[in-house]
Amino acid sequence: MRITRESLLSIARETVAQKLRVDRQIVAVYLTGSMLGDDPSIGGAGDVDLFFVHNSEPAYPREIIRITDEATLDIAHLNQSVFRQPRRLRADAWLGTFITEHPLVLHDTGHWFEFIQASLSAQFNQPENVLQRARALSALARTCWTDMQSEAQTYPRRMLTYLKGLENAANAAAVISGAPLTERRFMTGFPERAEALGHAGLYDGLASMLAPQPPAEDAWPGWLDAWKAALTQARSQDIMPVRLSALRQVYYEHAIKSQITDLPASALWMLWRTWTLAVCYAPAGTPPQEEWLAACDALGLAEQNFAERVSALDAYLDTVDEALDDWGNEKGVAL
Repeated sequence: MRITRESLLSIARETVAQKLRVDRQIVAVYLTGSMLGDDPSIGGAGDVDLFFVHNSEPAYPREIIRITDEATLDIAHLNQSVFRQPRRLRADAWLGTFITEHPLVLHDTGHWFEFIQASLSAQFNQPENVLQRARALSALARTCWTDMQSEAQTYPRRMLTYLKGLENAANAAAVISGAPLTERRFMTGFPERAEALGHAGLYDGLASMLAPQPPAEDAWPGWLDAWKAALTQARSQDIMPVRLSALRQVYYEHAIKSQITDLPASALWMLWRTWTLAVCYAPAGTPPQEEWLAACDALGLAEQNFAERVSALDAYLDTVDEALDDWGNEKGVAL
């Protein structure tokens, strides 16, 4: 099957129609993400992001449905109650922004979603609301920084917290000029956002914290093999994040391989986040964890030097907060 934007949209519509026939509690369905652009795939693989809103608690929060090896439907299920207070959603960088940025509405009972969208969009882009969303993400990053210092966590868990801190810190800067940056387009989209904020150096700082020692080109084949082994091991556990589903492996693998040469920081961001998450489900001393620890050493992220990562994130967060202060002062608002 040839994957095109039009074919994916057709499959998304068919899936929505099928689910509506068996579930009368679905209030609305909308499509967001890369499918709204001209090129939804990276390296020939992509997904369709759908949100199903239910008038009761959904059976599960997320599901992945295979279209082909290279394409999936990524469906989030939300309770209608999440949308009861549009004013609070204006402070939600993730849910709020993707509702206001012209999603494709595939189902809307009694114009419910249309009303929510109109209520939320009012004043959404006023500077005080933009800054509030950015500050909320900065606060999440600061919480990650605090949690990183707990030695009660395993090292993979502490590393995962570090990566989440980097994501929140960078997105605090990014949401000043748009929606939060998602995983596969995170490093490629951030330079433009940092420049829009007037602090282009934030990208270099982010890249250096992700990999204090950039990966050698000949390391990638071995790392990809170890990454696959870690994903396979994680899937053998009773509790495994949906984002590590076997249905999404090609989605990541194609994107990683397509960017290793020209965009290594972007390739590493995708590899390292998913690899670290997978290793969190690997027992200590097993090959998946040992191979990951070896990669930590190669990237300058060894456990014995983790205190340096804690300090680096602290300094980076201070820089982001100063950038937000500058922007707020320029717009005449402060939070």
